[in-house]
Amino acid sequence: MVQEQELVNLLKEPSQKEEAFRILVSTYKERLYWHIRNMVKSHDDTDDVLQNTFIKVFRNMDKFKGDSKLYTWLYRIATNEAITFINKRAKRHHITNEELQQQTLENLQTDVYFEGDAIQLQLQKAIAILPEKQQLVFNMKYFEDHTYEELSEILETSVGGLKSTYHIAVKKITAYFEGNETIL
Repeated sequence: MVQEQELVNLLKEPSQKEEAFRILVSTYKERLYWHIRNMVKSHDDTDDVLQNTFIKVFRNMDKFKGDSKLYTWLYRIATNEAITFINKRAKRHHITNEELQQQTLENLQTDVYFEGDAIQLQLQKAIAILPEKQQLVFNMKYFEDHTYEELSEILETSVGGLKSTYHIAVKKITAYFEGNETIL
């Protein structure tokens, strides 16, 4: 396995860039896939956003200064690409992001790639009621098991603010489930 700094150096070397990029993709594609999937929900949309993420990374590798870890930079790009995708889709359909999310959740029930059960679907519905930032922080902490320090680097915000955001999200999700015990 190539060390991160070594990979960055290879990516910036024109003669090594393509091979290094293949290593980068194979190293990070699964983690980025699930990160994006938690945001956009659909497998096909996730594949599109993931592809756009890697295109952007390839084109902008020379702009990576090493001020953060490589995976932090990748997650930031993936997050921004997913948010841009969601915003564009909502705008194209002349609906709010919240309405788009409700449609996406309805489609999730018929998505052949969705492996969750009824409780998992309820959790996705509970997450959907959260504001965008709370959704993002909850998904990255709960599903992807990022530390607050990693989240702070990726989202460029304070650890204290992230802890507060996560705590509020958990309280809202708990309240959602307490109010919907009959459907579980």
